[in-house]
Amino acid sequence: MRSLPARIIEIVSPTRLGTSFRWLLSASFVTNVGDGIAISAGPLLVASLTRDPLLVSMALLSEYLPALLFGVIGGVAADRFDRKRMVVLVNVGRVFVLAALVVVIISGAVNIALVLLALFVLGTAETFSDSASSTLIPSLVTRDDLGIANARMQGTFLLTNQLLLPPVGAFLFAVGPAIPFAANAAAFALGAVLISRVVVDVREAQADRPGVRAEMLEGIRWLIGHPPMRTLALTIFTFNVTFGAAWSVLVLYAGERLGMNEVGFGLLTTAVAVGGVFGIVFYGRLERRFSLADIMRVGLLIETCTHLVLALTTSAAIALATLVVFGGHAFVWGTTSTVVRQRAVPDAVLGRVTGVYRVAIMGGMVIGTPIGGLLAKTFGITAPFWFGFIGSALLVAILWRQFDNIVDAGATEDPTTDGRRRRG
Repeated sequence: MRSLPARIIEIVSPTRLGTSFRWLLSASFVTNVGDGIAISAGPLLVASLTRDPLLVSMALLSEYLPALLFGVIGGVAADRFDRKRMVVLVNVGRVFVLAALVVVIISGAVNIALVLLALFVLGTAETFSDSASSTLIPSLVTRDDLGIANARMQGTFLLTNQLLLPPVGAFLFAVGPAIPFAANAAAFALGAVLISRVVVDVREAQADRPGVRAEMLEGIRWLIGHPPMRTLALTIFTFNVTFGAAWSVLVLYAGERLGMNEVGFGLLTTAVAVGGVFGIVFYGRLERRFSLADIMRVGLLIETCTHLVLALTTSAAIALATLVVFGGHAFVWGTTSTVVRQRAVPDAVLGRVTGVYRVAIMGGMVIGTPIGGLLAKTFGITAPFWFGFIGSALLVAILWRQFDNIVDAGATEDPTTDGRRRRG
């Protein structure tokens, strides 16, 4: 009879996923612990150095801008180089950046310019690391297990990065401003060791590879020439415009519309994370009982209704319940779209196509955010949510019949593989 720890490990990462996937999952867990600690410590460090709203906003931009600037380039690197080695080297690089930040904090030499530079470099490193690590999964598990594997990876991010560790980071910052960043560095160092244990086929280097620009264009052309994946990318982009518009004013909405204080606003974001936990836990059952196309359709209906409910309600309880449901949808839909993409895109261009998707996600948010602010300023705090509802409803109507084609694009095997690429 198995021990309790062994049974828990089997539930979290079934044996059929392979030893290498367990190493990858462990590395994801550890690094997300470090990021979860830093996610609250970073803004606190910035706020301790300046009260200038523009500089505070620049801190957030420094973290998000690299995904827009280097998303596709990171994908080129993931397709060109050894993906496992790339993640290891990036994690080691992040250790040195964080160690330098710790030194300047302890020495008292820290200033806002150094912090913004560090955040930008770390954001750039994360872009390259995510480009490589996300494309490792299809080479470690079977096609049928891509859903559960991606759900488990999403779960490590959700539990540590979004739900459990940010309060710990805030507490550690209060104890000593350098402590959370030192903990983050230690997490990346351990993550590099864990990822080095992954066993994956090393692709042969191509001597006649085109330049970086040509490879970027090749990935973009592949996506443009593949109607189902192109439609999925446009869907993600447009829905992130409506999402970004509504969520850009959530903190003001919580106070003005729901009468909630700062703690209440924190509960709204926690509600999304709690819903995400349920979504990740039950993803396997949903995938077995429903088609991926229907999961995607229902998910976008949930997103549309979320905007409508938030536009209408003045009840904090209703808003919290709505965001729990939304959180479940967000992580289920994100996992499903990732699985569909991994099944449909050939491994040779998977990094570049994934990079384009990452740019689409961030680009939609960047475009939607000022739209939401302008609408709220002109028409009132609920206007962004009405914009989100109307825009989402139109998109659902237009895209409803397209999801079968999108999902079917990943139903056939990539002729360059045997469909069972698990290692270790």
